[in-house]
This record gives sequence, structure tokens and C-alpha cells, in this order.
Amino acid sequence: MATERSTREESWYGTGEGVNQLRGRLFKWGCLGAMLFGIAMVFVLLAYVALDAIRPLTADPGWHLTFFLALVAPTTALVGYYGLRDRRSGWVGATATALPAFCLLIGSGIALLLVEVFRPIEWFGSTLALLLAVGAIYAHRRFRSDPVAFEPTLVAVAALVFALVGVPGAVPSLSRILQNAPLALNHATMMLYSFAAPVAILAGWVVARRRESRRDGAVAVALTLVVAVFAVFSAPAVGIDDYLLIVLSLSVAVPSALYVGGVVRERQHLAGLALPVVVYAGMFVGAAAVEAFGFAGPEAWLDWQFLTNSHSRFAEEAGIYPALVGSIMMMLVIVVSAFPVGVAAAVYLEEYAPDTGRLGWVVSLIETNIANLAGVPSVVYGLLGLALFIRYAGMNTGSVIVGGFTVGLLILPIVIISAQEAIRAVPSSMRQASYGMGATKWQTVRNVVLPEALPGILTGNILAFGRAIGETAPLLMIGAAAVVFSPPGGFTEKFSAMPRQIFAWSHEPSAEFRYGVLAAGVVTLLVVLLSMNAAAILIRNKYQRRS
Repeated sequence: MATERSTREESWYGTGEGVNQLRGRLFKWGCLGAMLFGIAMVFVLLAYVALDAIRPLTADPGWHLTFFLALVAPTTALVGYYGLRDRRSGWVGATATALPAFCLLIGSGIALLLVEVFRPIEWFGSTLALLLAVGAIYAHRRFRSDPVAFEPTLVAVAALVFALVGVPGAVPSLSRILQNAPLALNHATMMLYSFAAPVAILAGWVVARRRESRRDGAVAVALTLVVAVFAVFSAPAVGIDDYLLIVLSLSVAVPSALYVGGVVRERQHLAGLALPVVVYAGMFVGAAAVEAFGFAGPEAWLDWQFLTNSHSRFAEEAGIYPALVGSIMMMLVIVVSAFPVGVAAAVYLEEYAPDTGRLGWVVSLIETNIANLAGVPSVVYGLLGLALFIRYAGMNTGSVIVGGFTVGLLILPIVIISAQEAIRAVPSSMRQASYGMGATKWQTVRNVVLPEALPGILTGNILAFGRAIGETAPLLMIGAAAVVFSPPGGFTEKFSAMPRQIFAWSHEPSAEFRYGVLAAGVVTLLVVLLSMNAAAILIRNKYQRRS
């Protein structure tokens, strides 16, 4: 066996049975250079697109100097301190800074659904019906001490179906009955009951569990409701509808307060909380100074008008709003359809499927095909959706539900594989311990395996959903519209999604569309994608630290 010797030369170790390390070093540095080159090229491309979308050089020099002094310089100095002295605090600060922005993105998506798809009365009726169904399920389990086999499952399914769907053509759903009931409530009051109250109860439950104090939980409930009521009274000053401001304020305030409260309670890495203060205070001070001194900002293509306008034949008036709403509705269909099917398939394959015999051979064949389906080009799934949902099922061409089902089929193999990996990573000793306590197979899966694998399942699914929102080829095949001038009012209506709209802008003859408007659309899509990836990273790191 060759070994290193103390008399070796710089690039050659030994002369006979020695080991040449020069080629290994060249290979290592070559790989590093290739990786850095690829990353640098991606950043150059993104920077080029961002410059086209924002056009920072069109701003006054005073605007740049103001935001440099108020925001960039303090933030850079603080990040440098974290990098050199306290990286864990830097991680806490980055999370506390990004969390409000990410939650605002989620809250904006819910608010768009309330504006374009669900009316507040529909949301209110569905929430009440769901609560009544959950109450019926709880009462059955409470008072029916010795149910027969599958009785609890049948009762739960029947209660949820009656509450949300009813019997089509015969019995209206409980949600529909409540929506048609005479109610003297305005939109803000409905959202207080159907959105703020459940969020407050959830926040109170989390706080009470963390601190093991019902009093603290009650305080959290009260503070959440105070924030919601304050949003109602401050809505005229902000210029946003009161029921939408309830959604936005609670979406940002509650998760941020829970995270900051946890950091303060643990009294570790408190210095990290300085970063969000510096960032958001710098943004506020910079905006106020620019407004006071009258400095003109950049003439960006990506602005509030771009996010709220529909398509126009004039580049200055073009917007992405209908495509943005269409993408959100399509993602809702994907989440509802692909997530439960994929996770259920993974649970069966990992926990129940036989390994031997003829059935074992069939299961092995299925797993091999699932792995191969993950690499099939997306245009093939578009053809599958066209044939399956439009030709055979007779659904509307280019509708939201067809787009969601088709793209859901595309990511379904990825969802199954990632969920399988997460379930497989659960130690067998935990299963054996559960069986040793007398638990059944189903009880072990429900109470031990799924809770332990849930972070990995969520991480893989979020990354898969991030790929789904950027797919274009399946939307082209199912006939999604290139341009729509109003967002879809339901899941069976024709729609356009962000990648489809960007693809349409790339064919416009005007250079302002192909560079300015298109770049703004690309940056909007990238912000959504990066936010979803950031959420996956946060979930993974949080549970890795816990384990």
C-alpha cells in the first residue's frame, strides 16, 4: 500500500508505489472553479434582469446616497459583525428579517383569493360549516366510547362532505345554507369571526403549549384580536379594505411575534434581533428622507402599478395581476390534489407495501416507474393533461382546474419520492418502541412516523411546488391563455399564469415589452420561487437544530 513519505517532492509522492496527488488537486480545484463559474453566471444573469426591471441608474444621486446611508451601510456593517463574531445571531437576524416579508407574501395571496375568488360571505360560511363538522366529529369520539371498525373515519368523512359539498343536486351543503342565511354582518365582522378568531385561537394554543401556561395563551388570544380590531379602525388611513387589512396584518404580526417571542424567551442570540430593526427602520427613514428632500426614485418597470394592472398594448400600462391571481389559484389546486395523493402513496409504499412475493415484485416495478416518471419532460405531462382532462373528462380548455391537475401530475412523482425519503429516514427504533408500547400499525404511523417525517415531507413538497409554479410547457399544451385582461372568477374559468404571460411578452415586437416588462415579470416570478425555497430551508434548518 502506498503511503506518503517525509522526503516527498511538492507534486509527486514517491517514485515507485507512491501516490500522485497533483491530479487529485487539479480535479478538486477544477470542480470548485466550475461550481463558482456556474454560480457567477447565474448571478450575472439575475443581476442583468434585475437591472432591466428596476433601472436603478434612473434615480437621483441623492436617492442613492440617502438609502446608502440609511439602509445599506448599517445593514452591511451589522452583517459583517455577525459573520466575524456571532454567526448564530446572524442566522436569527436573517430569519427575523425575512419572516415578515415572507408572511406578507402569503397574506397577499390569501387576500387576492378573497378579492377575486371567494367572497367574504363564502369564506364565513365555509369556516362555520367546517367548525360545526369538526365539532360533530369531536362529539362522536367523545360520547361514542366503543365504535365499530372504521366508524370514526366514516363519521369524519360524512361530516366534512355534508359541511362542504352536500349531496349534489339533492341536498345543499351546510356551507351553502349558512351563506344564504340572513346575516346582518359586514365584511370586516365576518373576517373577525372567520379569520381573526381561528388565528387567535391557534396563536393562543401555540403560546400556551410552549410556555405551559394557559394565562399566557389567553393573553396571546387577546393581543391577536386587538391587532385585528386595530386593523379595522386603521383601514381608512391606510387605504386598504378593512377585511383585507385584517388578513394582511395578522399574517405578518402573528408569525413574527411568535418567532421573536421565542427568541426572547430562550434568551439566546438576542443580538440577532437588531438586524430586522436596522433593516426596516432604515427603509422607513430612507423613504421619509427621500420624500422630504424630493429625490426622484428609479423609473422601475416593477412597481405597484405593474403588480395591480392587467395586460395592456402599451408597455407603460402593462401589468401581471390576472396572471398572478391565476398562478395562485393553480397552486391551490395543485396543493389540494397532489399533496394528499403523493403523501398517501409514499406512506403505503414505505409502511404497508410487501417486499417479497408477487405483490412485492409489483411494488418494486411501481417504484421504478415512479422514479422514471420524475424525469419525463414536462411537455409530455401537458399532452397527458390534454388527453385525460380535456378530451376524456370534458373539462374546459385552459381552465384553472385543468392547469392545476396537469401540473400536479408533473410534480406527483417528486412529491412521492421526497415523502418516501422522509419516511424512510425515521429510525426503525422509534417504530419498534411504539410497537413495544402496544400500539397498532396505524397508530404507529399516525402518532410516530408521520410527525417525525413531516418536516422532510414539507421541505420536499415546497421545493416541488416551487418547480410547479414556474412550468410553462404543460400550460401551453392545455391551452392556457397567453393574455387575459381579468383574473378568473372560478376554478373552471380560463386563466393565464405568470410563466405563460412572460412567454407571451417575449414575442411582443416592442423592445420595451421584451426587455422592461418581461424583466419585471421574471423578477416577480423569481421572488415567489425564492420565497418558497427560503421557506423550505427555514423548515429544514429549524427541525435539524431541534433533532
